[in-house]
Amino acid sequence: MAVVYDKYYQVENLFGEPYPELIEFLSNWIKKGTLLDLGCGQGRDAIPISRMGYKVTGVDNSRVGIEQMNRIASKEKLALKGIVGDIFAFEDFRNFDIVLLDSMFHFNKKDKKRETDFIKELIDKIKNEALIIFCIQDSGNKVKILKDIVNDTGKLEKMTENEFEYVYKDAETKHKSRTKYKMLVFSK
Repeated sequence: MAVVYDKYYQVENLFGEPYPELIEFLSNWIKKGTLLDLGCGQGRDAIPISRMGYKVTGVDNSRVGIEQMNRIASKEKLALKGIVGDIFAFEDFRNFDIVLLDSMFHFNKKDKKRETDFIKELIDKIKNEALIIFCIQDSGNKVKILKDIVNDTGKLEKMTENEFEYVYKDAETKHKSRTKYKMLVFSK
């Protein structure tokens, strides 16, 4: 099956640097344990997080993105392993101290049930004291829907919520776009 992002990821480092707010939070987090980056793409988050001392596993359906990330991890001898796979089929959450979901949920009509069910399953299956970090576009009802899903489970406690702006720059066309985001961190 052709994966759309395999084409996009022909441009290395397509989405640029990780969000400073995410890096700051994880830099200050004392427990540098295991982190699962679902939808890791080319490793925009996974690579710098691994450089901070976390043992990172990244899962993405783009073989091109995973190969790029694994090449860097091998070259730098990072504790980072990329796996080509469907994040919605991943189930081994108990082995991780932190689960990161960066720009994974859009709650479009056709995807809302699948995304909702996945978030509930993730919350059920993570170990006690694990963290879930969501970075999500702050547009439409996305943040409200996410908070409602989390609150309905009654199993997580919100640790922090940060607002920030992501600026995407297309190097080839010089196009720039700005998007408001929220980073929500929950603990079980």
